[in-house]
Amino acid sequence: MHALSLPTWWIHVTSVLEWALAMLLVQRWGQRHGERIWSWLALAMLPALVSAMCACTWHLFDNPDGLRGLVVLQAGTTLLGNIALAAVAFVIWRQSRSPRHDAPPAQDLPST
Repeated sequence: MHALSLPTWWIHVTSVLEWALAMLLVQRWGQRHGERIWSWLALAMLPALVSAMCACTWHLFDNPDGLRGLVVLQAGTTLLGNIALAAVAFVIWRQSRSPRHDAPPAQDLPST
């Protein structure tokens, strides 16, 4: 546990907790608004959470060579998470441009 200073640990742990909370809030927001794509976004955030937990675990044990596989797992889950987040973000963007998400046309005001 000596690999990181206490303030750095604080940042690592709170970032992991914040990311997990963000996943929960995104998923609940999607449920409340009836838009399932937001649940997919929360799921796409999972590999980044796993990546962060790999990094914290590796540092917790003072970066031993025996746990070097965690670094590889972290890299893989980071790549997977970035691809998943980009894909879901693209779908959200595309859906936001569809006619069902556009504002309804303004009603013409009667002539005076």
